Amino acid sequence: MQITVKKLTLMAILTALALIIFIVEAQIPLPVPIPGVKLGLANAVTLFALFYKTGNKKIGINNEPLQNGEQNETLSRNITKSHPEQELPTCSVLGILICRIALGAVFTGRLVALAYSLTGGILGFAAQVLIKRFVSEKQIWVCGAIGAVFHNVGQIIAAIFITGTPSIIAYLPILIITGIITGIITGFIAQFSVQRLGTAMKNQ
Repeated sequence: MQITVKKLTLMAILTALALIIFIVEAQIPLPVPIPGVKLGLANAVTLFALFYKTGNKKIGINNEPLQNGEQNETLSRNITKSHPEQELPTCSVLGILICRIALGAVFTGRLVALAYSLTGGILGFAAQVLIKRFVSEKQIWVCGAIGAVFHNVGQIIAAIFITGTPSIIAYLPILIITGIITGIITGFIAQFSVQRLGTAMKNQ
């Protein structure tokens, strides 16, 4: 799928927004004495990008949907906008995620944690892409929760391979519970953004 200038600009804006949120959140430690637990608010941007649709439905001069039975001449006179709705390509959303993770590691000075973030981020994203086929825009929070759980699973897997300490898996049940909670939060944020901001942007 061809990437237009509009989509490329949107990708840059979303990457910058996710990076800013990530950096700010990194400076505010949570009062939870468990390694790896965080809100992950930047993931809301990834979810938004995954569900956001560009383009507009066909509308008439009075901003009313055109009827199927209208004549061709009426259609050609009344149509002011006719752009089919399109989603950002999955590879583009993945690019936003990887850029945010890589730049976030550079700007926060946490290059050592890059492997953990990439493994968790990519595994969580893969789960979200799969679940997206079965949920609607009113169930994005479900996608957020599942993505957060798999993100934590990915980080545990990376930690076991890097440190050679299988006992780290003992943290997994706690990380799954906290992942569900934080994933629901970020999911609802993305869901609200898609329903409100997404509609406003498409009507411009």
